[in-house]
Amino acid sequence: MISRLAKFRLLLAGLGAVAIAGPAIAQRCVQASERQAFDMRVLQSQLMVAALSCGRDNDYNAFVRKYQRDLSSSYSTLQSHYRRAGANGQRDMDQFITGVANAHSQDGIRQGSLFCANVTPLFALAMAQTSAAGLSDVMIERNVLNPLTTPACPDRPATPARRTASR
Repeated sequence: MISRLAKFRLLLAGLGAVAIAGPAIAQRCVQASERQAFDMRVLQSQLMVAALSCGRDNDYNAFVRKYQRDLSSSYSTLQSHYRRAGANGQRDMDQFITGVANAHSQDGIRQGSLFCANVTPLFALAMAQTSAAGLSDVMIERNVLNPLTTPACPDRPATPARRTASR
């Protein structure tokens, strides 16, 4: 749910990102199981910026209520990714989240008066989905700006089952 205080904090976070953020700290790689969590966070950020910029608070709040469990799970997956990726995990994750929100905000500024018309249909598409995978698909199909540049981890070969000696 977005309150006026939350809007102010998001604005401050965006301004702080401009001041301190360069490219996000490079994470080693994103595992296939983590990709969906990043997609969810990127879509949520786009919808949050749309809510703030276009007065769609009720639509955003409905999205958060419907997908609360998936959003929470995705956040936990991001935390695990950033812990795995380095010693500054929480700081790096915060920079990623702030950077994504800032990129969406800047994109909205570039689009000007067209932004709300372009982004508003995203709420209906997101609400029509029944799973986190569906939301990830919407994010990709609608080409939602995703500043994540971390490469996918290479596939690991299957580990053969360990044999035990028979007696």
